[in-house]
Amino acid sequence: MTTSEAAEAPPIIDRTAWLTLAMTAVVGFMVSLEITVISLALPEIRASFDDAAESTISWIITAYNIGLASLLLVAGWAADRYGRRRVFTTGLIVFAVGSLLAGLAPSIETLIAARILQSIGGAMQFPSGLALLLTAFPPQRRQMAIGVWGAMGGLAAAVGPPIGGFLVGLFGWPSVFLINVPVAALAAVGTVLWIHESRGDVPDGRVDLISIPLGTIGVGAIVAAIVRAEEWGWTSTAALTTFAVAVVLILAFVFRSRRHPRPLFDLDLFAIPSFSLGNVGSIFFVVAFFAYFVPLPTYIQEVWGWSAVRTGLVLVPGPLLAALTSPPVGRLADRIGTAPILTVGGLSGLLAMIIHRITTSTDPEPFLGVILPGLFVGIAAGCSFAMLVGATMRDIPPARFAMAGAGRTTVFQLAIALAIAVGVAIVGRPDGPADHLAALRQVWLVCAVLFAGQVVIFGLLFPRIAAQSTAPTIATRPSAGD
Repeated sequence: MTTSEAAEAPPIIDRTAWLTLAMTAVVGFMVSLEITVISLALPEIRASFDDAAESTISWIITAYNIGLASLLLVAGWAADRYGRRRVFTTGLIVFAVGSLLAGLAPSIETLIAARILQSIGGAMQFPSGLALLLTAFPPQRRQMAIGVWGAMGGLAAAVGPPIGGFLVGLFGWPSVFLINVPVAALAAVGTVLWIHESRGDVPDGRVDLISIPLGTIGVGAIVAAIVRAEEWGWTSTAALTTFAVAVVLILAFVFRSRRHPRPLFDLDLFAIPSFSLGNVGSIFFVVAFFAYFVPLPTYIQEVWGWSAVRTGLVLVPGPLLAALTSPPVGRLADRIGTAPILTVGGLSGLLAMIIHRITTSTDPEPFLGVILPGLFVGIAAGCSFAMLVGATMRDIPPARFAMAGAGRTTVFQLAIALAIAVGVAIVGRPDGPADHLAALRQVWLVCAVLFAGQVVIFGLLFPRIAAQSTAPTIATRPSAGD
């Protein structure tokens, strides 16, 4: 083999890398499936705890969302500081215990507490798992690995409704939690046996202890304000106070992080153009996707009169196409980069919204009204979910994988909460089928604008060439005292 041929040969991927991909993909599928199937279990949970108020029942979902989003930054720092495999494995154990307690919960209060425990485990898994995956693969093959990893989320969305219906129908609502216990336990054992430990570049000494509650409570307050504002009222004292508390705490967190030599999150990561633009592009796509996806099943069931099972089946093709699209798209991104693929994803989502506005009516039209635009949304998801991770993390130094991954996932979770709030706020409580469709058309218009924004960001603004420099080392910052 000549020198030039050796230089062009693809890098060798060892067995450990493939095992790391397998473990992180299985865990990603488990966590994504939990999000998908929980909605199908809510009616039975309400029946089991019929003395609980509806506002209390809703905390089964809200508590998990708040806990997950608020703890990601701490989890990312801990993964870089104490070991990514250690934090990932610990997160799996915590998630399994939370799932077991949720499945055995004798009261609604115990179930909500178990969901909070699940959120702690989930927060520990996300940044550490992504860091383990990126570290295991050479840069030339990372997009392929991210594509396979991201496909599991799409697959969970596709098979979640039928799996959830099967579990709830045969074994009752506790089964949607108990199914996680053996999966998480086996994944924890496999991680310990097969995955190498890695750490990030975290300077010795005490992290900024003040910024931990500032960031944790601040992010949690933002999520709480967004997801509860519809119930409280957007101009209510509770909503405005919670938003104000969140803004003050986040501003204080930014001030501390800028001045402390060992911040919880290095804000200089946002000086990397691909990281900052990737996060902005993520907000555009995530808000568009979830604002579209969340209110649509309710419309189909309430206006078209379809059952939950039939609705779930008609929505399966889009997520299934996303799962099938993501792995080959990842391999393609290793050759041409993520930006062209994300541009196609935005265009596909934009086309889906146009089809929706033209074809959907108050009469059941499953192909033109749901399946066809859903397929284009599936392409958008297959080209976007995993590739947004790859684009955002492209120029991050390996020593900062967990910290940057935690920041990216925090933005992602905030965008999901915002998307649901946007969809719910626009649709509201429609007065009849025509009013419901009119509100949904407004949602699709907003989504179309956001998908167009994704096209602009990755078609025109995103840097095509990887940065050569890395983020400044946080240990070099002058201390402003603790």
